[in-house]
Amino acid sequence: MKEVILNLGQISFPLRIPDHTDVFPMGKVSFLSNPEENIRDALSHPIDCLPLKELIHQKLQANPEARAVVVISDNTRPVPYSGSSGILFPLVDEMIKAGLKPSRIRLLVAAGTHRPMNDKELRKMLDPRIFSLGLPLIHHDCRNSNDLVSIGKTELGGEILINRNYVESEIKILTGLVESHFMAGASGGRKSISLGLLAEKSTFLLHGGPILDSPYARDLVLEGNPVHEEALNIAKLAGCDMIVNVTLDSNYKLTGVFAGHLESAHLASVRKLRSYAAIPVEHKYDLVIGHAGFVGVNHYQAAKGALVCIPLLKENAICILAAYHTDLDPIGGPNYKRMMRLLGELGTEKFMNMILDPSWNFVPEQWEAQMWTRLFRKIPPENLIYCSLEIPEESSSWLPGTDARTIVPEAESLKELVERSILWAVKELRHRLGREPRVAFLPDGPYGVPIEKKPKN
Repeated sequence: MKEVILNLGQISFPLRIPDHTDVFPMGKVSFLSNPEENIRDALSHPIDCLPLKELIHQKLQANPEARAVVVISDNTRPVPYSGSSGILFPLVDEMIKAGLKPSRIRLLVAAGTHRPMNDKELRKMLDPRIFSLGLPLIHHDCRNSNDLVSIGKTELGGEILINRNYVESEIKILTGLVESHFMAGASGGRKSISLGLLAEKSTFLLHGGPILDSPYARDLVLEGNPVHEEALNIAKLAGCDMIVNVTLDSNYKLTGVFAGHLESAHLASVRKLRSYAAIPVEHKYDLVIGHAGFVGVNHYQAAKGALVCIPLLKENAICILAAYHTDLDPIGGPNYKRMMRLLGELGTEKFMNMILDPSWNFVPEQWEAQMWTRLFRKIPPENLIYCSLEIPEESSSWLPGTDARTIVPEAESLKELVERSILWAVKELRHRLGREPRVAFLPDGPYGVPIEKKPKN
């Protein structure tokens, strides 16, 4: 056995895997040695838009009482909002130096359909200097009709309802992390508005069954991706004065800061991301070991770690997924649970036929169950070995997949659970195949994306 590091963001530990395992890390990339200097420089020299101070001056000249909104992600993303690489305080500090009073700057948490964060979670995520400034802080509530306003309709006629605090602000700034995204191609940019600030009843515009059934709605793909294209259209309608997006390496260190125009600054960040997050692969494997990373705060989010394994999996292979769930509900919301129960009861084919039927009434969060079907089209659900200690064992009876605790009931730690699940899978595959199984490990979980090499002509 050889030793690797399993880094789940909140925790990490050494993991023993078979000696013959092929390991597929993200590419090498340099991190920024002076993050704050780079952040302030990006704000002074943005891509295709006015420098932040000039932008603020111009807005205040037009309206001395102008209000600003700074959109931030919630804690399901490892956005550096505090510490030496924190992007939030330098941004707000420059806005205040440009003439905006702190009371006129609102922080808006783009929670999408996620639950609101509590005070403890916010203080853990944000720079303490932000709280000392006394900035108003608002959580987007996708179900509160009083906080939602229409900005128009899509070409298909769907009404776009987004957060009123954003729409009614004169200065609009988006912040976030650009990482691979299994539906939109990449996070950040336009996604802070859609889905971050969208009404729950408008989510079907981006996450309905047919749109997610597109082969282009996948990691690191923007061109032809209907989720990306619709999200960008919505964001353009809502308006944005500047984005401040970052890229990170596998150790969550800052590799790039991209401030500027909604579209061009985001494209620049995606180019940077692709340069090291895309992992070219040539072979398929009998056993693939992955993990849910920082984002895997619950089972809902862990789908991202499962789907990046697909290009490496042979038909009927085994996939081991490790996850450390820190959310108050380690599974997810009521709609997600409802849809995962249906998926387990109906099976992949019948479930997909159901949500693609024109008569189907869209259910928020059905999209995550739909994404799990991509894995189960490749391998049967029982071949997903799910390693987590936080999910109640009684819930495992209806969650598709095999609870690793049924294989290793005596495991006392996640490390032991994963290692002994690997040993079980290798032994099981030797028996099934009559040979030593081919094994692959994705050390970066959902952040490193295997891309199948195209055959040479």
